[in-house]
This record gives sequence, structure tokens and C-alpha cells, in this order.
Amino acid sequence: MKLAVCIVHNRDKNRITDELVRAGFKFTIIGSTGGFLREGNTTYLIGVDEPDLPSLQGLFRTNSQSREQLVNVMPFEAATPGAFIPNPVKVPVGGGVMFIMDVEQFHRF
Repeated sequence: MKLAVCIVHNRDKNRITDELVRAGFKFTIIGSTGGFLREGNTTYLIGVDEPDLPSLQGLFRTNSQSREQLVNVMPFEAATPGAFIPNPVKVPVGGGVMFIMDVEQFHRF
């Protein structure tokens, strides 16, 4: 048994949730926030048998899209009054991260 901790952008949440239900995975969703852009993320906790792991990885790979977003280089709260604010730059956002951990024991109540 493995525990998959999967973090994706909120824009991908509905599509991934629908696909997880269709595929028969049981999961818990936790709302989270990214550090760099301070945008909403969704964290999934999924208990998965090792043979089903490639299917789960493929599901997330297919349904969590990376995209570009325009952001200001300097956050407004860091700028002094009258400071020059540079033009926004494109940064990649979205996609996902999956951590896989061994589970010693699993009990359902």
C-alpha cells in the first residue's frame, strides 16, 4: 500500500476529482495555497495499491495542465510608494506534484 500526496492547481480540481471517482479511487481533498504566487491549490491524499500506481500517475499527468500566467516580478506589498513596477512576466503555473510514500499499516473504520 502507498500513500500518494498530489498537489495541483485549483483550476484542475474538478476534472481530476471527476476522473478519480470514475476510476474508483478513494481520496481526501485538502485546500492549500502555493508559496510563490499565493494561489489556491488542491492537495489530494490517496491510498493506492502498488499495481494501481501507474494508472493514478497517468490520471494526474493527463488532467493537470501546465500553463503560463502573467505576474508582477515585485509583490505590491514589497514596493515602496512611487517605486517602479516592471512589466509583468510570464511564468509557468499548474501541472502537479505527486509524493509517494510507503504505508506500513492501513485501517478503515
